[in-house]
Amino acid sequence: MSLSRRHLLSAGAILAAPAIARAQTMPGVSATEIKIGQTMPYSGPASSYGTIGRAQLAYVKMINEQGGVNGRKINLISLDDGYQPPKTLEMTRRLVEQDEVSFIFQQLGTPPVMATRRYLNDRKVPQIFVATGATQFGDPGHFPWTMGWQPTYQTEGSVYAKYALQTKPNGKIAVLYQNDDSGKDYYKGFRQGLGDKADKMIVATATYEVTDPTVDSQLVSLKNSGADVFFATGIPKFAAMTIRKVYEMGWKPLYFMANVGSSVSSGLAPAGLEKSVGIFTSSYLKDPTDPQWAADPGFQAFQAWMKKYYPDGDATDLNNAYGYTSAQTLVQVLRQCGNDLTRANILKQAASLDFELPLLQPGIRIKTSPDNYYPIRQLRLVRFDGRAWIPQGEVISE
Repeated sequence: MSLSRRHLLSAGAILAAPAIARAQTMPGVSATEIKIGQTMPYSGPASSYGTIGRAQLAYVKMINEQGGVNGRKINLISLDDGYQPPKTLEMTRRLVEQDEVSFIFQQLGTPPVMATRRYLNDRKVPQIFVATGATQFGDPGHFPWTMGWQPTYQTEGSVYAKYALQTKPNGKIAVLYQNDDSGKDYYKGFRQGLGDKADKMIVATATYEVTDPTVDSQLVSLKNSGADVFFATGIPKFAAMTIRKVYEMGWKPLYFMANVGSSVSSGLAPAGLEKSVGIFTSSYLKDPTDPQWAADPGFQAFQAWMKKYYPDGDATDLNNAYGYTSAQTLVQVLRQCGNDLTRANILKQAASLDFELPLLQPGIRIKTSPDNYYPIRQLRLVRFDGRAWIPQGEVISE
């Protein structure tokens, strides 16, 4: 099956007549399928994340070949929004009003999700497991139909700050962050981790737009501040540009990179792996480049799945492990729903999870409740050794 930017997956088995009657009252649901929508940046500045959507579609293909979930095939419609919020809103309206999807799954990016959150909540359409760690997407009190998936950026930023305090208590810190809600969330969490030392230790900050062609001038300014600790947030494209420039300037700070840009294949390799040695990030997934997982059954199953269902994908790209694992979370929700695929029950089941998945780091679970919309709340600090991200210490809870 071609993994193009718009995908309509075939229907499956027929259910009994009572189920057919009930299905007609549930948007996007028939006796043979459930229709789900998403937007992904298959083009534009964040296009390296497009492989997440392709991996999810490949996983859905496997599930459908196995008969679907509870007798229904999954019809996942995945549209390219180019990481442009106005386009995201336009396509989300199309998915809901024209394609009549049951719900939105894994919409990617903080600005795109922000552009659609109000629209979907007003219409009580589940927007589950959004592919962003922005803290505002775990707010059931104000936006009960929107739920996150990965650890929050504030939690992640706080972990880096606390490590910096332990290893360089008198350090001078520079921060580069994306000028949107995701970057501001990271920076807020980093400051929280430093506590009352934040104003003293942070000596320079700089921001950039995702449309900027380079961040060279910002990095020169940050290096000239005299900082010996550096925290950079950003998508893989900007992670690579930052790594390359820091190396070229001969700047050797204690370097923390946001997890969202840490894929070895799309974030580090374009800059040069030798330029990335010693950088720290955080992890909640088993990194495909880490040799310690070679004999792990869950990792081996992922590798076999990549060869069969996504042979054109890069088996070393962490984003594919992300897509695979988030798709497994989706399937778990559908299984828990049984034949009650009303939007209310889909949301209820998404907020009633407690299970492990094979590519999560040992000790990390998917866990939600009606008042906790952050499914993954644990991570590990890892350091790049020139080939892979090597764990440093134990799992850290939120």
